[in-house]
Order: sequence, then C-alpha cells, then structure tokens
Amino acid sequence: MNQPSDKPNGGEDEHWPTAASLAGLARQLEALERHVNLELPRLGKRVDLLAETVARLAMNATARSNSTAALPTAVSWLTRSTTSDAEPGSSRAAHDAEQLLGKLSAWVARVYLRYSDARLPDCWLWHPDVIEELLWLQAAWVAAHHHDATPHAIGDWHDRQRPGVVTRLQKYAGLCSLEAHLAIGERHTHAPEAPTTDAIAAVAAWWVTAREQPGPVPTEQQLAVATERLRSRR
Repeated sequence: MNQPSDKPNGGEDEHWPTAASLAGLARQLEALERHVNLELPRLGKRVDLLAETVARLAMNATARSNSTAALPTAVSWLTRSTTSDAEPGSSRAAHDAEQLLGKLSAWVARVYLRYSDARLPDCWLWHPDVIEELLWLQAAWVAAHHHDATPHAIGDWHDRQRPGVVTRLQKYAGLCSLEAHLAIGERHTHAPEAPTTDAIAAVAAWWVTAREQPGPVPTEQQLAVATERLRSRR
C-alpha cells in the first residue's frame, strides 16, 4: 500500500526545494544584505552632497536675481507720460520727468561727452528721439559696468552701442539749433500722427476674414491726404 507523500503536488521532486537550493538562496540573501549595508552609507553621502549642490545653486540663483534686480531698467522717454504712476500731465509726472532728465544730463556730461567724437546740439532736449537713445545707452553703460558684468559687455558698449548712438544722433539733430525750434523755425511742429488711421477698420476686417484676397482699395480722401503730406515734406 502506497504511503501518502508529504511533498506538494503529489510528491513531484522537481517542485520541492532541496537543502542545497535553500542554502544557495540563503547565501544570496546574505550577500545582498552585505551589499545593501555597504551601499547605504555611500548613498546617504551622495544624497547629502546632492542636497548641498542644490542649496548652493539656489543661493547663486537668488544672488544673481537680486543683482539683476538692482540694475536700472531702460525707461522710455517717448511713452513717459503713459508709463508713469502719476497722472499724465500732472505736477507729479512733470517732476518725475524732470528728475529723469536731470540724471541723464549729469551722465551725458560725465560719460558720453568725454568721447571726442560725441556731439550734442544745444537743442538736444527738444528732440525726443535723442533723449530716447541716450536713456538706453545710459542703462547699457550701467549694466556693462556692473560688478557681475563681463569685459565683453564693456567692449560691446564701446565697440557697437556707443558708436551707433553717436551716428544716429548726427542724423537726428546733427545740424539742428535752438533757432530751429522758435515759433518760425522748421522744427516747431506738432507731434506726428500715424497716417491713414481711417483705414484701420477696413484693413482689420480684410485681414481676419479675407486676407487671401486683395486688400481694401484706398479711398479718394486717403489718396488726397497722402498727396498733401508728400507735398509738405518736399
């Protein structure tokens, strides 16, 4: 009579772990435990090193951000009245504009005019384009001489930015004078206006609905105004 087997699966030996396989598994577990115990301290050191690196990068980023925030931003004279916190035309806006021009004129005398090729007519304050150019050139000069700036930034200011402004100012107001801004002078003019603004609605509708087709035909009135403007320029 067959005795019942205490092995699973009806006594199939190939599915029953032997003492040798159990001993091998124990050795593998022991080796894995030694490896883990050996690597854990190293992993902890790596994590600490990574944390220090992240903290250092964060500090550098914060310092750079604060340094950049300390740099003056280039302001626009052409839109000064609309960007000021004060109401356009108010005494506060006029005071802010006066302070801005005062600082700019001091920088012009201290830096810009120190270069022998720099020229500035007596009527420079009457030329918004001249003030606009000098304001951003001043901001670029301050940024180029910041303690975080590179020698390349200073070289770029000398080699490209300053000569470019000098050339453009000659075109804007090189031959101008205070007399040209008198009531009978050629520079005593109203503020410029964008031409042909009465075509805005027609052009906008054409562009968003039928831009594949030819644009709207200019009206007789628009042609007449353009002709008169061209004649006055001549």
